[in-house]
Amino acid sequence: MDIRAIGMGLAFAVMWASAFTSTRMIVTEVPPLFALALRFTLSGVLGILVALMMGETWRALTRAQWRAVVILGLCQNALYLGLNWVAMQWIEAGLASIIAATMPLIVAALGWTLMGERLRPLGLAGLALGLAGVAIIMGARLQGGGSNLTGILMCFAAALALAVATLTVRGASSGGNVMMIVGLQMLVGAATLWIVAPVLEDWQVTLNSRLIAAFLYTVIVPGLVATWVWFKLVGRIGAVRAATFHFLTPFFGVATGAALLGEQLAAGDVIGVGVIMAGILAVQLSKAPAPVAPIRRAPPA
Repeated sequence: MDIRAIGMGLAFAVMWASAFTSTRMIVTEVPPLFALALRFTLSGVLGILVALMMGETWRALTRAQWRAVVILGLCQNALYLGLNWVAMQWIEAGLASIIAATMPLIVAALGWTLMGERLRPLGLAGLALGLAGVAIIMGARLQGGGSNLTGILMCFAAALALAVATLTVRGASSGGNVMMIVGLQMLVGAATLWIVAPVLEDWQVTLNSRLIAAFLYTVIVPGLVATWVWFKLVGRIGAVRAATFHFLTPFFGVATGAALLGEQLAAGDVIGVGVIMAGILAVQLSKAPAPVAPIRRAPPA
């Protein structure tokens, strides 16, 4: 993994984790599904325009890429982000980012139990650590009555939806036209939520400067830039190595929520985040291919 890949991974982790804080700012002011549908519409249109200026076109997408557009649009955008945005009406941004960061653990567990993928002892230990970390945080939160159980369950359902999407669309970033894929899958999510939102919510909003800034940031940075960086990172170093950077998102998510929203951190949160990060890292390292030993040639006689 080169310096550029490390920089891309760190940038992705920061941008991805910061989305939970900006989302929390939004959903306390406006109906979440309407706001998310508007975000996907703007991000999708902007992404497609940028893709066209980059010389990309939807006509060149392969069947696998079109499949990824639909699955990611439904699972990653409508389900994963839709459930998270609704849940963050009731739970803190830091807690939502911690739960979302368990997605690599869920991917590993599903691949191992349902798809017959081999998991090394280090990976099994990582799953156990991740489960322990979640138990530490959830036990402290629920015992103290500081978090809403419905919101927590919605965040776990969202992580499961994203894990299913990740397993389904492996390899979709190959073949180019990355920004076009990003823009199109945003529009799939937007179309889905524009159908659902009017049934479940009433559109009422009072504009203020913090809401506008948070919304624009969410549209551009996590919505477009982070997704584009993720696809490019996967194309550069592969999905397994790229997913290693997910282990940083609990830390960045909690830190951003504490810095910008004043969210309180208990000792159980800090310990749990550390344990989850160690578990995610162990799972990802267990998937990395073993280094090939150099071939030693006998010296000439």
